[in-house]
Amino acid sequence: MRRLTTSTRRLRWQPSRGIQAARSAGGLWYRQGVLGILGRLAHARFAAALYRVSETLEQHPDAQLVYSDEDRIDAQGRRHAPCCKCRWNPDLFLSVNMVGNLLALRTRLARQVGGVRAEFEGAHEYDLLWRCVERLQPSQIAHIPRVLYHRRAAAGQRATAPEALPAGARAINEHLARTNVAAVAESQPNGTYRVHYRLPDSPPLVSLIIPTRNALELLQRCVASVWQYTDYPRYEILLVDNGTDDPDALVYLDRLRNRPNVRVLRDPRPFNYSALNNFAIAQARGEVIGLLNNDVEVISGGWLGTMVSIAWQPGVGAVGARLWYPDGTLQHGGVVLGYGGGAGHAYKRLRRGEAGNQGRAEVMQGYAAVTAACLVVRQDRFLEVGGFNEEDLPITFNDVDLCLKLRERGYRNVWTPFAELYHWESASRGEDDTAEKRARFARELAYLQTRWGAWLADDPAYSPNLTLQREDFSLAWPPRVQDAADGPDASWVCDAAWMVAGRTRGANDDGGVVR
Repeated sequence: MRRLTTSTRRLRWQPSRGIQAARSAGGLWYRQGVLGILGRLAHARFAAALYRVSETLEQHPDAQLVYSDEDRIDAQGRRHAPCCKCRWNPDLFLSVNMVGNLLALRTRLARQVGGVRAEFEGAHEYDLLWRCVERLQPSQIAHIPRVLYHRRAAAGQRATAPEALPAGARAINEHLARTNVAAVAESQPNGTYRVHYRLPDSPPLVSLIIPTRNALELLQRCVASVWQYTDYPRYEILLVDNGTDDPDALVYLDRLRNRPNVRVLRDPRPFNYSALNNFAIAQARGEVIGLLNNDVEVISGGWLGTMVSIAWQPGVGAVGARLWYPDGTLQHGGVVLGYGGGAGHAYKRLRRGEAGNQGRAEVMQGYAAVTAACLVVRQDRFLEVGGFNEEDLPITFNDVDLCLKLRERGYRNVWTPFAELYHWESASRGEDDTAEKRARFARELAYLQTRWGAWLADDPAYSPNLTLQREDFSLAWPPRVQDAADGPDASWVCDAAWMVAGRTRGANDDGGVVR
């Protein structure tokens, strides 16, 4: 490192121990030049990292912040635990420092925000990033989907310093205060953060819409769980009866009519999920719409307040919940575009208590879409995008289409693990197991691919280094990111899929940065 920095004036190196020394070094890097690269470096061969950052800035001259994928390396030079990141995701960044350990900042921006602050020991980069991104548009933040950083993983080393989590929570809370967001962040036992948004003093009325036909046991369980676990002060339930003819179910529906906050709407047309919900929403009184399948069961207190508080934030479209199968495995952890040629659920069948590959199964974050089995959205935003597509998507993918229309209008769709329900998936409607149903599914998939093909091929909330063959966030093989083979050590920096093939590299035979 000393040899490199003495051979050219374009490189400066300042070893540091602790935040005070790092702050002094920071004063050096952000006073001169146009770009600063942050990272605590124990050993580095960073030609490829520098090349890729430069390449990205050439392709995106407006970029002010650049970050890359990373992995870990042990004392024997064995690499593991690849962290394949998505594009800029502000809701994920509220939950964890998704930018990670190697980042490049424009020095003008660093000067403007005041550089590194000593009082955020352990989370100084996180604090610096929050002050930077407050001044940026999403288009000014660039992600390089290549592993350019290798973090040392010493035996017995703590993953997070004791002071880091409180300091990180302080960084988020100061960000929320600076941006006038009524919310408070707290650290979680798993090393992440949770943001609690405050509801208005007069919370908006929520209309919970539940389409149903017969299925008495499912409906009773669904409605009873809403009453048991909903402490939100203002809501109504709209049951959309789609031709119930079971005598016991009819008696139950008639009994529900006598409840002060329940209405039963009749719609005997052939089943069309999109049309049923559009019909009910046209008659809903709430400023916020909550969509519920009749085969879900609420299992967490505060679920509705949590979802409404997120949906009420500026810029948020749809909000989805964490849904579990009755056996305790995950049914819905967000929707990933491209699975099966259409879309599928993130982390499907993950066991309770597991964070999953890439560690995203337990934190609030943005997704391209969320399932309508439990979805909350402001009514005005639902109507702004035209509601559900009744003609082309009567049964399947209507929620994906709705969410993508919201994204097209500039809204973010958010998934939260802090609203939990069981979901007996398709228990009332049944599976697509007949020739007629399979043909209808094929038509709906074809429409989705035609309308949203470019989006399906490039999900901004999912890494291009991860597979579309399984719903588990595992690495893609063959790689989906192809390298142009035009940079230093190009055979390596294409992506992290080497691990799928069982390849390992030593500390000195790659082009990334080692911390």
